[in-house]
Amino acid sequence: MAREFRVLAIDDEPEMLKLLETLLSRRGFDVVVASDAHTGLRAAYRTRPDAILLDVMMPGMDGFDVCRRLKEATDAPILFVTALDDLSRLKQGFALGADDYVVKPFRASELISRLKASLRRVQRGHEKQAKMLFADDSVMINCSRREAVIEGRSIQLTPIEFDVLKLLIQHAGTILSTDAILTRVWGSQRTGNEDVVKHTVYRLRQKIEPIPESPQYLHTVRGRGYTFTA
Repeated sequence: MAREFRVLAIDDEPEMLKLLETLLSRRGFDVVVASDAHTGLRAAYRTRPDAILLDVMMPGMDGFDVCRRLKEATDAPILFVTALDDLSRLKQGFALGADDYVVKPFRASELISRLKASLRRVQRGHEKQAKMLFADDSVMINCSRREAVIEGRSIQLTPIEFDVLKLLIQHAGTILSTDAILTRVWGSQRTGNEDVVKHTVYRLRQKIEPIPESPQYLHTVRGRGYTFTA
């Protein structure tokens, strides 16, 4: 594995931290270690790890409290690495947002396997998020639901309206000719039919623009086509 994933290990046992650091480094992870809860929280905020290995039984603030604090600040998967094997108590951690757990003493292969599985789940989640296309902080389209979200409001679009808006957002700042829009959305057989695009843009403005008569997003460039401005 390339050295691309950063893992934060939080444990109050120096020997365990050293073991985790050695084990993960040898397998290509970038490792950050913290020997107590407060240091771990600061390290998480500072280094933005891709995954976190967290002990449960630590003095002061235990792993459950740390997990709760971490989930307020990061989406990184959290794996408990703990001597605690009481599943009823570990369920507390899952309720707080932990992803998995490994009981000490553990086999290196088991820890690495569970860590990689958690990272893969997060990557798949990010791929799903890619289905959300952002124009700016206030405008996005949900490609799965084929709807627009404007200022937090969900706006239902017809299939054609959605396809036109998606195309313009994908090329935000670029002027697309009417024929280019017709070809990409309706097919080449509809080129030259400017009124179809004109009416679709009109309907989109009625749905997404704060003031449709003075568009903020969907602009007509006379003689050239249309453009989306974020």
